[in-house]
Amino acid sequence: MLAKRMRLLSAAGFTFGLLLTGPARLAAQDPCQPTYDAMSKVMSTPTHLYSTYSSMPSVPNSADRHTTEMIYIGGASYVKLGGKWVRSPLTTQQVMQKEEENRKASKTTCKYLGDEVVNGEAAAVYSTHSDRADMAVKSDGQIWISKSKGLPLKNEIDITSDGSTNHHSTRYEYANVQAPPIG
Repeated sequence: MLAKRMRLLSAAGFTFGLLLTGPARLAAQDPCQPTYDAMSKVMSTPTHLYSTYSSMPSVPNSADRHTTEMIYIGGASYVKLGGKWVRSPLTTQQVMQKEEENRKASKTTCKYLGDEVVNGEAAAVYSTHSDRADMAVKSDGQIWISKSKGLPLKNEIDITSDGSTNHHSTRYEYANVQAPPIG
């Protein structure tokens, strides 16, 4: 009787232990999940993105530098082109679907690098590497994710395609985001 009770307590303890460690262990199996979650959360959060693009990553202030802005709000996405805002024909849901297709078609690895502070906010830093063989595109970058909100704060990425590398730098803002005036 004592042996049976001990086996039952051991089994219950083991099961309870699995419940405590199971989700964390599953999340740890894919180190990219926090980056995927953060980028998906952007689509459902009013967000203003400021991006800089340069085809000469070794010369950050080159004349070849371009800037863009995007706003995601209320299921819509807006892009600033030529100094004027236009509503994108893609909804945030369609952007998320396209992102999911890209993830499935790419081999991506991520690594947690540590914590840093971005504009006074604690952030987890991840390195990312993605290889999309069917399009001969590779990327290497870092993303800073708010530890309190789970949203990206900034992203630095180098994308190589057709033998040339482009650097993209993006910062994300979440305060006072409104749909822009069109036109």
